[in-house]
Amino acid sequence: MTKRLLLLILALVCVSAALARQMPRNAPSQAPAQPPTDSPESSPAVQQDVPYGTAGGHPLLLDVYEPSEHSDLRPAIILIHGGGWISFDKGTMRGMGSFLARSGFVAFSVDYRLFHGSENLWPAQLDDVQRAVRWIRANSAKYHVDPDHIGAFGHSAGAQLAALLGLEETRDNSDPALANYSSKVQAVVDVSGPTDFTTHHDPDDVAFLSAFLGADYAHHPEIWQDASPVFHVSKKSSAFLIFHGTQDADVPLAQAQELADKLKQAGVPVNFVKVEDGHTFEKLDVRKRLAVESRDFFFQYLR
Repeated sequence: MTKRLLLLILALVCVSAALARQMPRNAPSQAPAQPPTDSPESSPAVQQDVPYGTAGGHPLLLDVYEPSEHSDLRPAIILIHGGGWISFDKGTMRGMGSFLARSGFVAFSVDYRLFHGSENLWPAQLDDVQRAVRWIRANSAKYHVDPDHIGAFGHSAGAQLAALLGLEETRDNSDPALANYSSKVQAVVDVSGPTDFTTHHDPDDVAFLSAFLGADYAHHPEIWQDASPVFHVSKKSSAFLIFHGTQDADVPLAQAQELADKLKQAGVPVNFVKVEDGHTFEKLDVRKRLAVESRDFFFQYLR
């Protein structure tokens, strides 16, 4: 491994180590530490706080990471942060955005509406990230993006959203400006993501999900199923790379196994990587593996 590649990976993994925990009751109140500053000669071009839509009178924002060397059309990756759908923001994906941009991708790290009290119930979060993908396609010429080659990377709650981008089409297509653009991506990296809200509950989870989804499971199981990626798998699903820790105390390994099994049964390309680590990957070798295999997976399916 070259010294330059190692530095790129370390920039990514510093963020991967500090990503938000998925379980809402454990979500910390502050964002993770930022990765080391890029050297000037290797820094990607970064545009921060670019609006991709509005919701409730407030702008929806994303950050763009572009390769420093210009070329023809390039594949794009949408980066979706974790935080239990209630915390953190697009800045937690700065390391991944820089890493992917140096590898030749255009990366878009997105904010989406966070659930607070009775505000921004599901599926507001899905609507936002689907809008972001369609916005990327609508603005593909501006960013030299190949609109037919877009992937998604998400951690924890962000992985649930990323998975749905690879499994289903646009839920709310009421905006005429984006009506002709698909929100489905061609490849997904799911890191420590929940996949089935109908299983593995404790009382705290049930209470949170009932509030977040706007309905309890006993009376509206269809709402819980609709938010669960495993119920959307079909032979038309996109390719998946699933990373999950065998020691994950927040999202059971069985959740990842269930999604991997259903994708395989449907004939969808899927690589399921089990690592000896927890929810946020504390081990340096695991973080390096996540960085390299995510990059190579996107090379395979988007280039």
